[in-house]
Amino acid sequence: MLEQVCSATPYGAEVRDELAELLSETTTGVVAPLDDQAPDHGRWASWTADWVGRPWRETPFLWAESYFFRRLLAAVGYFEPGPWCGVDPFAPMKLAELRSAATAETLKAFDALPGLTADERDAAVVQAAVWGNQADLAFQLSTGVSGAAGLVAGGSQEFWSLFDTAGPVHLVADNAAGELAADLALIDHLLTTGRADRVVLHVKPTPYYVSDATPADVLGVLRHLVELPGEVGAIGQRIWEGLRHGRIELRAHPFFCAPVDYRAMPDDLRNELASAAVTILKGDLNYRRLVGDRYWPATTPFAEAVSHFPSPVAALRVLKSEVVVGLDEATIADLGEGPWRTSGSHALIQTTRP
Repeated sequence: MLEQVCSATPYGAEVRDELAELLSETTTGVVAPLDDQAPDHGRWASWTADWVGRPWRETPFLWAESYFFRRLLAAVGYFEPGPWCGVDPFAPMKLAELRSAATAETLKAFDALPGLTADERDAAVVQAAVWGNQADLAFQLSTGVSGAAGLVAGGSQEFWSLFDTAGPVHLVADNAAGELAADLALIDHLLTTGRADRVVLHVKPTPYYVSDATPADVLGVLRHLVELPGEVGAIGQRIWEGLRHGRIELRAHPFFCAPVDYRAMPDDLRNELASAAVTILKGDLNYRRLVGDRYWPATTPFAEAVSHFPSPVAALRVLKSEVVVGLDEATIADLGEGPWRTSGSHALIQTTRP
């Protein structure tokens, strides 16, 4: 990943040395404190207090991943005055994915939506939102795996059953590029079908996990969509107007880059999500933060694991980690002991009300 970052942007020797030191520390050393004065320094000081000075291999994996990306941003000068201040080190990779042939093919497929029945459109936009999560650059860099074998839980009917009354819907996004385009199509469908009267789109405030969406990525994807012909261009234009007129709102709360799960949400974010008719959580990382980043027995009821969440919730996720709950014994028996938990070949849709 660090090699990709250095190849994508012409960082000088000082930045490359910082990244080399970060690699050495995280693989063989102990956790060092932040040495920058970025606006989020105080929050991170509290999140890291228990782990500074301890070997990285002894830290919780969710915490280690998050802190690694925070340290990477500091190493490339993202927070400091200078030429790289505010420059997303992952932007070239996200842009390449957005302009790829695979993404173009996916976006072209949305042209079929107007010709489908209402039920078929419901199923199609949910399927696109679920499997769009395969476009995860961090996962591809670490595994080289991409594929689709099927759902291990839930379906589009379960998803839409949550939307029995119109109200504000919150969608917590995961990846940029093609997945974010599919998320915007889902938002458009929520509004045009009256399932939502307003949608709040939550993204990361800073670059994170290589391909995670930031406000700049939302603008980049949206500008790309509105320039395209056909249905996807129309979707982009409706999203653009929705943002202009307040039917869609964009949020980037600092907690979405926190190295802890949703049980530790600050009161302002918890209160905002409590007002949602439904909260949609996209992707593997949001799922791990929702249920807790633990090796749960897979039959643990989903509703039990997420009972702390303040609103009705729908999780749309491709499996890329061992964390999974809410499966039945027959499904687990059929899946066996293979790599289905981590290979990105299976997905799930799970819903519950608090």
